[in-house]
Order: sequence, then C-alpha cells, then structure tokens
Amino acid sequence: MRGAAMSLSAAASGFVVFLLSVSVVQGQNGWGVTYTSTQICALKGSTVDISCTYRYPSRINGRNTEVEKKIWFTRASNNDYVDIKTDPEYSGRVQYICGNNDCTLRITDLRESDSAEYKFRFTTNQPGGKYTGLPGVTLSVTDPQLQIHVRRSTVNQYSNWTELTCHNTCQLSDHHSYIWYKDGQKVEGKKYFHLNPMNPADNYSCAVSGYEHFRSPSVYGPRVSSVSVIPSGEIMEGSSVNLTCSSDAIPAANYTWYKKNQIPLNKQPQFVFRFIQSSDSGEYYCTAENELGKRTSEYISINVTYAPRVPSVSVSPSGEIVEGSSVNLTCSSDANPAATYNWYKEDEDSPKASGQIFTITDIRPEHSGNYYCEAQNRRGRHNSTLYLTIVAVSPVVWKLAVIGTALGVFLVIIWLSVFLLLRKKRTSKRSSEPGERPEDRCLANQEEEQDDLHYASVHFSNNQADPVYANIRPAGPRRHKEEEEEVVEYAAVKFNRAITDPRTGGPETDADPSALYSTVNRTV
Repeated sequence: MRGAAMSLSAAASGFVVFLLSVSVVQGQNGWGVTYTSTQICALKGSTVDISCTYRYPSRINGRNTEVEKKIWFTRASNNDYVDIKTDPEYSGRVQYICGNNDCTLRITDLRESDSAEYKFRFTTNQPGGKYTGLPGVTLSVTDPQLQIHVRRSTVNQYSNWTELTCHNTCQLSDHHSYIWYKDGQKVEGKKYFHLNPMNPADNYSCAVSGYEHFRSPSVYGPRVSSVSVIPSGEIMEGSSVNLTCSSDAIPAANYTWYKKNQIPLNKQPQFVFRFIQSSDSGEYYCTAENELGKRTSEYISINVTYAPRVPSVSVSPSGEIVEGSSVNLTCSSDANPAATYNWYKEDEDSPKASGQIFTITDIRPEHSGNYYCEAQNRRGRHNSTLYLTIVAVSPVVWKLAVIGTALGVFLVIIWLSVFLLLRKKRTSKRSSEPGERPEDRCLANQEEEQDDLHYASVHFSNNQADPVYANIRPAGPRRHKEEEEEVVEYAAVKFNRAITDPRTGGPETDADPSALYSTVNRTV
C-alpha cells in the first residue's frame, strides 16, 4: 500500500531542515511505515528531524501486539541492524522522539559524513513481528548552495520593478533570515529584494544568516556589449560572414541584431550571412538584455566588395554624328571598389583613352566602327560595346558653313563697335558740359525731349524797328580742330553792341547780357 503526504520539520535549535520529496507508505497485511519525506537536504552544522509513523495488527492469533523495540539505522549486515544511537560517529548528536505509532530521529551538528539513507525498524512481541520501512530517507548534508532568481515586471512605461529571490537548493524555513549585498555592501535582510528602478551597473548577491561566507553568485545587468565579424578582413560578395554579439551578464543576456534604421533582424548571439550580397553592406549593431538591464553595442560596418557589373555606355550627342563635330562616349558601372575605365577600338590592342568619358574632336569618317569600354577593379572586369557611324559632309556645304560662320562673327563685331562708339560719345558730352543758367537748362531740357542733335543759333540784329528779340535758324555743322581731338563745341554766343532801345529808338549804351538769349551751336 502506498500513499502521499508532505510535511516540514524544524529542529529546536532553529536551523533548517529541508524536505524535498513526498512521503512513501510501505506495508502489507496491516504492517507498514510511512516516512514524512524520502529526500531531505540540510546545511552543515544545522539540526535535522527525520520522522515517520508506523502501524501493525493490534491482535494476532488472539494475542495483543505490543512494540518492544524501535531503532533508526543506516547499516545492516546479516540481519544485524546497527542502532544509530550506539554508533560512535553519532555519539552525543542523536535523539529519538517517539510517541504512539510515530518516531522522529533528530541529529544535531550535522556533518557531511551524515549524508546517508536512514531507515526505521520496529519489533513486536508477536512471533516474526519485525518490520523495516524500505526504502528509507536519504539525507544530504551540504554547504548553502544559493542562487538568485530574477523577475521583472513592467506595469507601464512609468512604473516597473525587479524582484530578486535568494534561493537555495535546500529550501529554508521562513524563520531563517537572509543577507543581501549590493556591490559587496550589506543592504537588506529579507528573502525577497525589490528594486525600483534597477541600475544595470550594480551587482547583487545573498547569503543565509549564519553562513555569510557562503554567498550566492552575483547577478547584474549586461556589461558593455561587444561585436565581432568573421572574416575580419575584406568581405567578398557571395562569401559567408558571421556577426557575433557578446556581453558579460548574469542571468545570461538575450541578444538582438539590427541593421541601422531597420527592424530587428535576428534574436541570436550570432547573425550569419551564408551568401552575403552587395545589398547587405551597411552598419549593424546588437543589444544584450536580461531582467536587470539592457546594453547596446557600437556599430560595426560591413563593406561587401564585388567586381564591376556590365557597364552602361552612351554617346553624346545622341543623334546623327556629322563629320567635323565633337563626340563624347560615356561609360559607367556599379563596382566596389570603384572601377577604372579604358576605351578600345575593335582590332586595336592599345587603349584609345582612359576614364569614364572618351572625347573625339573633329570627328572623321575613319572614326566609324565599334568601340568598347572596359570597367575593371581588383575583383574582376566587364566590358560593353557601341558602334559609331559618321555622316560625311560635301566640300561645298562645308565651305558655306565656314563662310556663314565667319560672316556672322563679323556682323557681331561691327554691331558691338558702333554701339560702343555711340556710348562713348554720349558719355563724353555729359562729362564736359559747362555750367548753365536756369534759362539755358530749360531750353536744353526741351531740346533733349525733342531728341534733336542740333541746337539752334540765335543772332540779334539792330536793323529791325520792331522789338524782335531773336531770329532763330538751325546751325549748320561746323568743323574745328577740336573735332579731331574728340572735343565737341556745345555753344557759340555772339553779342551786338549797337542795339536800338525799343522804348526810345536810340542806341543802347550799356547792353545787359542777361537780356539776351545765348546762341547755342552744337557742332558734330
């Protein structure tokens, strides 16, 4: 018959007993032993209680059954069971606490040598009335084996916390206290330690009170993440490339790979390109994260090299190529590293030119034919071909074209010369004009509005009886030596002294020059 139950015993000394498995009931025909647990773990120096209950038939053949002897043992030979109380290794450290149908073995000051399988045996007054509970209880005595369990909870972006639990492979009873260490300094004495917020740079450890020298391993967030690439040298298109992310962290970190400004690519420590392509060039980084924090690595640059693609060739101008004109041949190709270019004409070994652009000036019919461009870098080479057809021009058409061009240039020169000469003369006139009276300026303004290049000549005569102030006639062109020196005479003023006074009819002795209008002659 088998059953299951679970209990936890604590020694009077306060040290912990660790019960790790369910009880086992063994027996037949009314005989049996039930152990509280079949596996017990305890710390060195502590006290442990190993308990059981037992049963037997109350009467056999009309005779009442009585228990005469109860022992705990670990060793037996030829049905000789060594009572643990008489074993010298347990001297002074063993005690039986027994009642009606139950018995507890208490061992104090536990040692690692106490690790063994303990069995209970009782003997009655009935013939053959002996019974042993098999299998027994396995006791493991050890130093504290502590680990910190980490649990992180994020309620929202403003509230999150991290819980640390000090855990032993031998579960402690609640009355035992714990000691926490933050960066080696004691901070708290509870089994659970809450952090809000958590600083990834800090490390934490714990210990059981009284066993401070048996600290748990420290836990901490990821340290600075590092990335590496294999192969470390030049990366060729089509090759295999491994990116590796690593970080020191406890608990172990989880990794995520990113390409710059893109979504996550991989959630493994390694990111493998089996056949890397030119489009895979760029900057990559990784993150390392555990329950205690997150770290982002530096960028690592991937530059994939490849041979030139098939070049693209073109000719400019793209229409009909006329003899005597100028032509540009252009070649371009995608390549990494950048390609160099050479131009060849068919059936010729030596290149005609180097560079992306090949210019042919004063093109002739003999330039017709196939031309090909070769793009090359250290990864390889490719070429493309184009065909040039030159349209010949007859001698008559050629001469007319030359004459027409020369005549057009000559006419432009004549026009520019006339324009500059007129502009220069007008500028000289304005810069050399003398000071004028208000009346002169008024007359000059009227003449400028009429756009007349010849100014009037005003002469006064004393032979007229009527008070005629002036006779006005156009002034003819007058040439002077100053004309050769490009000097323009703007006005000639003449005064006649013998003037009849219109009021008296007599001669006027003192002529007032201000009463006379000036004679202005412009000689061109």
